[in-house]
Amino acid sequence: MPSGRYAAVSEPTRKAPISIFAKALKTAKATTALVAISFSTIVLTTLLCILAVGKFLAPTESFRNRMRQVLAGLAEFWISVNNAIFSLYRNPKWDIQIPENLDHQGCYLVSSNHQSWVDVLVLQMCFNHKLPFFRFFIKSQLFWVPFLGIAWWALDMPFMKRHSREKVASQPGLKGRDLENARKACEKFRTIPVAMTNFPEGTRFSKEKREQRKSPYRNLLQPRIGGIGQVFYALADELDALIDVTIIYPQTRITGRGPTFWELLSGEISEIIVRAEQRTIPPELLGKNFRTDRAFRSELEAWMDRLWQEKDQLISSILDQRSPVR
Repeated sequence: MPSGRYAAVSEPTRKAPISIFAKALKTAKATTALVAISFSTIVLTTLLCILAVGKFLAPTESFRNRMRQVLAGLAEFWISVNNAIFSLYRNPKWDIQIPENLDHQGCYLVSSNHQSWVDVLVLQMCFNHKLPFFRFFIKSQLFWVPFLGIAWWALDMPFMKRHSREKVASQPGLKGRDLENARKACEKFRTIPVAMTNFPEGTRFSKEKREQRKSPYRNLLQPRIGGIGQVFYALADELDALIDVTIIYPQTRITGRGPTFWELLSGEISEIIVRAEQRTIPPELLGKNFRTDRAFRSELEAWMDRLWQEKDQLISSILDQRSPVR
């Protein structure tokens, strides 16, 4: 019988095929989930676009609003299908605390920290059928994304053009146009339920971006008030409340970044924590133009800073209480 040295070497050798098989099985399941989600997306976005023609040709505004509600209902069904696929194939541990008195027929602004494209799926998982269908301000270039771009148009997502300071300086006529476009885009939401959704950081958080931007927060980037300011201006009389959402992936303390869509499908996300609070919006922040009113801009920035300080402390407190499971 060989010595113990042989046994020590052979143990990993016996485990290697098992490890390779497990990895292959994980990849196969993730690929199957991706195919299933892609199929549901193609089918349901095609149906959305067909129904959108009826909305476009509607003879009256009341009929058009009815078609908007039908389209939103179909989109919520689409989200439910995708949520079921995620749960069937790969379901991380969820720790969710959200308000119970949400109104599916209300008008809300949903504000969240942003670490990954997975954040959108997390919001949909938590709030589908609890809040009205989510709408986002979308870059106009994304209209050309296959299937999704047309679906976003059918669902009345506001497509916005962003202009740099240099371009505005060279073309003064562009000044304030984004606010006016946001107001016009949101007019259709005055008579239907809506949850306008915004990521104030403007981009996904990472440790590198935090250092580059010299963010004063430990777990967040400096918030920008543009999106929230646009909604406060355009939907001042309709907004019921702010839904302040905090999304936490404990493993980010190791990776330094948010998870990817593939990591969600392949089961690499061990836990997702969501905390949401319904906040009353101060009346003095509604209906004002932050572009032209410097005093109001400072007031809105200070209000956002207080929210972000609380959010940063909450994230640190939760992460300090647990360590990610790999």
